[in-house]
Amino acid sequence: MSGRQQSSPAHDAHQHTPGVRELTAAASVFSLLSDPTRLQLVWLLTRGEADVTALAAACDAARPAVSQHLAKLRLAELVRARKDGRHVVYALTDGHLRRLVVEAIGHAQHQVSGEPWHD
Repeated sequence: MSGRQQSSPAHDAHQHTPGVRELTAAASVFSLLSDPTRLQLVWLLTRGEADVTALAAACDAARPAVSQHLAKLRLAELVRARKDGRHVVYALTDGHLRRLVVEAIGHAQHQVSGEPWHD
């Protein structure tokens, strides 16, 4: 058995070198997440679905501002919305975004706390 770790088929699909289109799309995601309120909203959605009222309360922001941020995230297809009675419930569109945000927050926590870096 070799020392090389086997990758899963899901990860093999993402091993090609990105082209201009992929890099531009990724930069757009980072641009949207560069706003602290939008980043917090996406981080909150890593925990599960939530409506605007709950998200506004959790990030201590005005409901109209949260709605505008969610509209931008929805337009970029980073979040999706569904009706639940009179409420609109938001969720992340995929696990890539969830993992990206969780890792970014983990990285930031090491920077802020001074904890040692790790893989």
